[in-house]
Amino acid sequence: MNKKSIAGLVVLGLVFALFAYFNGKEQQRYQEQMAIYQAYQDSVKAANEPVVALADQTEQAAISPIVQETESMSAEEAARARRVAMLGEELVKAADGEAEVITLENEVMQVRFSSRGGQIAGVTLKEYTKYGPRDNRTELIEMFDPSEERFNLAFFVRNGLHDVKVMTADYNFEVAPVVRTAEGDQVVTMRLPINAMAAIEYQYTLYNTTSPERDYLIDFKVRFVGMQPFMSNQSTVAIDWTSLSYQNERGFQNENMNTTLSYRFPDEEAIEELGVGEGKKSESVTTHLNWVAFKQQFFSSALIAPNYLAGADLAFDTAAAGSGYIKRFTMQATVDFTPTTEEYDFAFYFGPNQYSILRKVQVGDEKLYLERLIPLGWGIFGWINRWVVIPVFDLLRNHIASFGVIILILAVLIRLIISPLTYKSYLSMAKMRLIKPEMDALMAKYPKQEDQMKRQQAQMELYKKAGINPMGGCLPMLIQMPILIAMFRFFPASIELRGESFLWAHDLSSYDSVLNLPFSIPFYGDHISLFALLMAISTFAYSYINYQQTASSQPQMPGMKFMMLYMMPIMLLLWFNSYASGLCYYYLLSNILTMVQTYVVRRMVDDNKIRLAMEQNVAKKSKGKKSKFQQRYEELMRQQELLQQQQQNNRR
Repeated sequence: MNKKSIAGLVVLGLVFALFAYFNGKEQQRYQEQMAIYQAYQDSVKAANEPVVALADQTEQAAISPIVQETESMSAEEAARARRVAMLGEELVKAADGEAEVITLENEVMQVRFSSRGGQIAGVTLKEYTKYGPRDNRTELIEMFDPSEERFNLAFFVRNGLHDVKVMTADYNFEVAPVVRTAEGDQVVTMRLPINAMAAIEYQYTLYNTTSPERDYLIDFKVRFVGMQPFMSNQSTVAIDWTSLSYQNERGFQNENMNTTLSYRFPDEEAIEELGVGEGKKSESVTTHLNWVAFKQQFFSSALIAPNYLAGADLAFDTAAAGSGYIKRFTMQATVDFTPTTEEYDFAFYFGPNQYSILRKVQVGDEKLYLERLIPLGWGIFGWINRWVVIPVFDLLRNHIASFGVIILILAVLIRLIISPLTYKSYLSMAKMRLIKPEMDALMAKYPKQEDQMKRQQAQMELYKKAGINPMGGCLPMLIQMPILIAMFRFFPASIELRGESFLWAHDLSSYDSVLNLPFSIPFYGDHISLFALLMAISTFAYSYINYQQTASSQPQMPGMKFMMLYMMPIMLLLWFNSYASGLCYYYLLSNILTMVQTYVVRRMVDDNKIRLAMEQNVAKKSKGKKSKFQQRYEELMRQQELLQQQQQNNRR
């Protein structure tokens, strides 16, 4: 063996020896930490359970010097001595302290802080009330049940040789006097001493700027004051947030379907949701999060983390109908921690899901996109709502008090915008009606199934000469669909309609009930919504008029009579009976305006002039040269016809 081999073996042996040494040290440290943590758990259990007589603890006293020193103490004193030995005097004192409630308020909300856990214990919105009878809507909106609210930070600190897990929700914070700044902002500071030289500090700032996007926002700073020498070796600090939301709207099912847990990834415009519905849902997110929101139909509670949450376990559980609650939300997240970390900047949003407010909410320099909490639809539907419907709606409501009139004007404006499409649709159907004799002649000329290709060729030639687009009657309806779907998303999500009455509807954001049934009809409900009923009737009337126009010109229409005349109105009645009455009212107006528009167009259009224009177009096309597209189409049809004939010959 040469010298190089020997040197290599020596180096390799040293590496293994060092690895074994350090690995043994890490194992020993791990076992010590586990033993300390178990001792902490035992001390907490002992502190919260009745202490047995010391006479029964002879064997334990012989083992533990601390217990030996407490033999002459009372049971209560002995329990406290054990807790002090494990947690320290300051934490034990904080755990035994009495909770204090501090109340701050500005123009839009009242916020209650509890020294127990240093957390926000209640938020009341001054400008919104829970649903109730028209003359008795006096109960203000509470964002959550204070008795079920929990906001906790968890981290480890070193107490002598022990690593102690601190959960802030278990301790009583010291509260400093409220400070009011020159700008009118109110600042409350709470302090949890860890020992004589270190503390964790919470600072909340409530603004009063008469700017809603700022006044519904509460700045929340977490400071580690002198904590660095006492923090255990850890890379994260845990955050645990639990909240139980009240039912605030009339219909439990509709509100529940619009209540979920939402969150946003940094640098993303879109947001994510756990989904909607009943039961339990949960999801684990391993990447950074910009904010997490407990979203109800019209109100949201959001924790904003400009420096990002490092990951989170998110969940909700649906409450029982009639319990007075909607969902219980939970968020278990972490934030990155280093030995140099001294402060975290957070913020809470407690307020309405109003587009004009949420789109302006900002913490730091990054846009938050909180307005995406409002379900305005994806793609073109959301684009129509954000850039067309909402600006027009806001403009109208700044000048008109009645939302029923605003919806009427909005419906008229939309009908005027799409009136050219309606006119072209009617012209197309009129042309189809006028060439029906020619279409019947083609059906008689090619009655057999094997002549289908020839019949289609002849029909397309007839359409071309007459200047008819076969899709002319359907295309305008397809173009209108994005607007109809955008309205479907806009009205149920518009908090501006909440509590606004019109005619017999007490709340345009909820269903209107003119009769409560003593029983529930499957898929319909236990009430009768008059706007939904009128909307279904108007849909039948419009479908009947449209069917009369198209059935005579299109041979396939009679087979669709049941679907067009009866099925659609019935389905709409079942679907919309529990929907927002403002949406049903809009669709009712849209149907009525469409029928009026159709009647006006029919009176304006002269069938003789249409026929003359068609004859002129036929004469022009007869003299003209066929286009390359028409030549390719006819060639394709001839090839298909030859292929069909060959298949028939083979079968024979």
